[in-house]
Amino acid sequence: MKKNMGSLDKTLRLLAAIAVAVLYYTGVISGATALVLGVFAVVFVITSFLSFCPLYLPFGINTGKKKS
Repeated sequence: MKKNMGSLDKTLRLLAAIAVAVLYYTGVISGATALVLGVFAVVFVITSFLSFCPLYLPFGINTGKKKS
């Protein structure tokens, strides 16, 4: 698994996951919306810690630093 995520990408994903958690715990989202967004939030956290996004592979996206 080759890393394909940069620090800005990881930070934005973690912030999005935190935002979903705050919305859920404050009661702004609930039901199916909360479930779907919760799953996305968990995926965002996992991919952030692994620095790897499988959806970037087919498109050749790499937000990490380029090696010279």
